[in-house]
Amino acid sequence: MQSSMVTGLMPNRHGIVGNGWYFRDLGEVLLWRQSNKLVAGEKVWETAAGRFDGYTSANVGWWYAMNASNDVIVTPRPVYHQDGRKSPDCYVVPSALHDILTDKLGTFPLFQYWGPTASITSSRWLVEASIEIIRRYSPTLLTTYIPHLDYDLQRYGPDAPQAITAAGAVDRALAPLLGLAAQQGTTVIVVSEYGIAGANLPVNINRELRREGYLNVYTQQGREYLDPWTSRAFAVADHQAAHIYVRDDSDLARVANLVRGLDGVDEVLDRKKQQTLAIDHPRSGELVAIAEPGAWFTYYYWLDDDRAPEFAPCVDIHRKPGYDPAELLMNPDDRAVKAKVAAALVKKALGLRYTMGVIALNGASVGGTHGRLPDSEADTPLVITSSPDLLSDSSAPMPVTAVRDLVLDAHAPRR
Repeated sequence: MQSSMVTGLMPNRHGIVGNGWYFRDLGEVLLWRQSNKLVAGEKVWETAAGRFDGYTSANVGWWYAMNASNDVIVTPRPVYHQDGRKSPDCYVVPSALHDILTDKLGTFPLFQYWGPTASITSSRWLVEASIEIIRRYSPTLLTTYIPHLDYDLQRYGPDAPQAITAAGAVDRALAPLLGLAAQQGTTVIVVSEYGIAGANLPVNINRELRREGYLNVYTQQGREYLDPWTSRAFAVADHQAAHIYVRDDSDLARVANLVRGLDGVDEVLDRKKQQTLAIDHPRSGELVAIAEPGAWFTYYYWLDDDRAPEFAPCVDIHRKPGYDPAELLMNPDDRAVKAKVAAALVKKALGLRYTMGVIALNGASVGGTHGRLPDSEADTPLVITSSPDLLSDSSAPMPVTAVRDLVLDAHAPRR
């Protein structure tokens, strides 16, 4: 969604078909890559720089920020230590700005940006960093990502009291940034990528593919790992969509029928049907499964939790071959979970290597999800602007690709 907004293109043209995909040339499933070179198409700030003299842009937290053409960039990027530890930090351009921000705001709060301890703290940091950038660089365009409404809405669901509390927290966190924008006469455009709907049914698509002999694993030290090289079919789960990579065309019909018969699956798109949603890109799976309302796809492929990979009960977004919303929650079924956290924090304080195995392996506690086209107006993304004249018909649906032109129109001189 973010890539469609900044390029004005659909996924079949810009290539970002999900939060990750199977990199066929590498033979690996990789999520949450960061290079902007993965996004095809001219970005809105590149178009604007060619139209308006002195145009500059800043990117604070929008994805695919690294290797981007923005003048200022701030994006999460941990420090990966030689001994295996991971420390919070961020990647910043220009480099001198890194120490300015961390000296003033503290280290980027990575563990409050994702995981069981994700909170409003990370959103506040991004807001304060945006204010600092405005005051230092006065960019023509500033794009800031505020993650907080993802957290409790996925943890507890959009109708939970926590969701209302989260909305209020975001209002308060944004107030200083919106106040500065109003003071400077800056046009504000607020966009959301999706609306979160209630979740009640995890769909274990990879486990079924394994039971039927399509998905293979390899074993190391008693743990099982997805083997994409020898698997005839496997799925990269991404909320309510799953890209299914099928090695041989002769298996397509059987795999499609198998997946279509699972509880919680609404439809299975072949290449022709993918065209209708403009997601028919070489990175997409040969098949794409869409979940029913309330259902969502897990990445789980093991059949015995004792054989689960070492990363499964941890927050490890780069090693898991699919999205895992359970990472937002401590395992509610583990009575020792708080003791495990305390022990891990002691090891961390001593500079020792540690694992934080506190994530449930069943997804049962996840309360919210997204990904399928909205089933009601309550679930649709929104566009809100401080300049209503930018919206010719505020009651009409706006395609995501029109956000790019909305930004360009905001820069054009008014008559």
